[in-house]
Amino acid sequence: MITHLQDTVTLNNGVMMPGFGLGVYKAANDETVVNAVKFAIQNGYRSIDTASYYDNEEGVGQGIRESGIAREDIFVTSKVWNDEQGYESTLEAFDRSLKKLKMDYLDLYLVHWPVRGKYKETWRALEKLYAEGKVRAIGVSNFHPHHLEDLMRDSQVKPAINQVEYHPHLAQLELRDFCEKEHIQLEAWSPLKRGQLLNEPILTEIAEKHGKSAAQVILRWDIQNNVITIPKSVTKERIIANADIFDFSLTEEDMEKINRLNINDRSGKNPDSFDQE
Repeated sequence: MITHLQDTVTLNNGVMMPGFGLGVYKAANDETVVNAVKFAIQNGYRSIDTASYYDNEEGVGQGIRESGIAREDIFVTSKVWNDEQGYESTLEAFDRSLKKLKMDYLDLYLVHWPVRGKYKETWRALEKLYAEGKVRAIGVSNFHPHHLEDLMRDSQVKPAINQVEYHPHLAQLELRDFCEKEHIQLEAWSPLKRGQLLNEPILTEIAEKHGKSAAQVILRWDIQNNVITIPKSVTKERIIANADIFDFSLTEEDMEKINRLNINDRSGKNPDSFDQE
């Protein structure tokens, strides 16, 4: 378990990834995302998660360059979007992302969603990028166990990461067990369920006991479950508060109370039906 903001988790290919980072979904591609990224890095964050779909890779790259921290000390993730999937189109999408970020490599590149009939060809492209050293690790996002089994049946490289919606209302127990068994690191997007969990009585009660916020309790729960987490924020106060979770621990009783909140409820789409909605 990580014990400090800059602590890392070793992925299945030996690459070390920070266990806590900044997500920038829906952050505007202007001074908003530039300043958020720059501020986060200057305050100790070392992992930034973006995607071509977020349409803010230029701002993310600028924020990293302006942070004063060397590129090789920042772990940068991006993702290939659904309409970019397929072998050649994924290679082109990767090049576009690098150009927008103004970088010559990525630390992690993910298949954003399991687009039926395409994600295997997309993965083949990621394997090529990985073999060429253009990306240090490759993984997936929003994959159920059956998607992962299907992908791994024909793959040369096992995904290092599966980034999924994960929070106390969606504990993903079956998926967590599967990924643990396969040595695929789980990573949480929307760890706070888009703010919907912040008034949950159990969480506020545990938060009061520790002198913390409900958000900090949830993010600590992620960390203690060995799940990498990337809460999204563009405000300075929240960027600092989100990372202020390394000076307390949840007890076994706290963890159990939070675990019992699981109702398998999503704030985002289900990977089995996302492309039919």
